[in-house]
Amino acid sequence: MEQPVRLHALVIGHVQGVGFRAFVYERAQALNLTGWVRNTYDGDVEVTAEGPRETLETFLNDLRRGPRSAHVIDVRVQWEQATGQFPKFSILPTSYSSF
Repeated sequence: MEQPVRLHALVIGHVQGVGFRAFVYERAQALNLTGWVRNTYDGDVEVTAEGPRETLETFLNDLRRGPRSAHVIDVRVQWEQATGQFPKFSILPTSYSSF
């Protein structure tokens, strides 16, 4: 089985107030990923997810597309080692970005 990795992404564009977090949550659930999604005070959406690299690449394509009502301008990506700290995928409260 493929070693899990961590994807940390900042999604930039018209991504708040359009169901983006729910979209990310549903995709993560469907792909069996762990981690979290949250809005940032800067108007972006921040995502941290862990799972197999190939699955995370599929997830990243979903982030670049977003739901129909969103307009994604850019997705900044960092790949990191997985820590296994997340038992599930969650929607977190709005916060300052840690990206």
